[in-house]
Amino acid sequence: MTAMPPLLILSVILQFICLVHCIRSGRPSFWIWILIIGSFLGVAAYAFTQILPDLRHDPRARTAARGLAKRIDPERDLRGLRDELQRADTVQNRLRLAKEFLELGSAMEAEEILRACLKGMNATDTDIMLALAQAQFAQGKFADTEHTLKDLIEANPGFRSSEGHLLFARSLDANGRQAEALAEFDVLDDSYPGEEARLRKAQLLIGMGRSADAKVALETTLARTRIAPPFYRRAQKPWIDQAQALLKTL
Repeated sequence: MTAMPPLLILSVILQFICLVHCIRSGRPSFWIWILIIGSFLGVAAYAFTQILPDLRHDPRARTAARGLAKRIDPERDLRGLRDELQRADTVQNRLRLAKEFLELGSAMEAEEILRACLKGMNATDTDIMLALAQAQFAQGKFADTEHTLKDLIEANPGFRSSEGHLLFARSLDANGRQAEALAEFDVLDDSYPGEEARLRKAQLLIGMGRSADAKVALETTLARTRIAPPFYRRAQKPWIDQAQALLKTL
């Protein structure tokens, strides 16, 4: 029996994928005939006129595309933000640039930009101060992190941030004040919208020599996430995986 040529196999696979998409998405039936008869041309026509426009309006596809572009060229957004800052030197553009530096691991550059932003009417801006604390923590400046977060709350008593609260708890832990850190993590048990805080609490408990309590905390976390909606489990997978791995060591 003669083997099918590779191009014919590829054509059949692409046609099948497009036919499935066509039927599931309720496209007009004439596309089915175009795909069957048209081979590569039919697939190309269908992809450019039916699939690509959908992807441009799909948030998940846009997010995936941005993620891929970031992996290929990590500094692409940084260059764009620098250009934007040259066009409009605003505090908001500086903040965006600092956050991009922080994401790229250049926390020192981020801190310099953020400190320069804390002037005048922005001297106690919550977004800037929180980003500054994150930049300080990333550099191992844990005492500075704690100080910045305390200043933030003192200047903005009504400000609430789960990320800021977690960062404060972590800074206390890093500064060797484990009992105070644990008290903050206890509050985060019910207020933090994710599993990171609970995992870090278990790590803190282990560091305090309370492995039995850490085991209970991890088992509770895994039991809760086991019955959580699929989208939540996908979003929290890195922390769930770490919790499972940590539990095996206890």
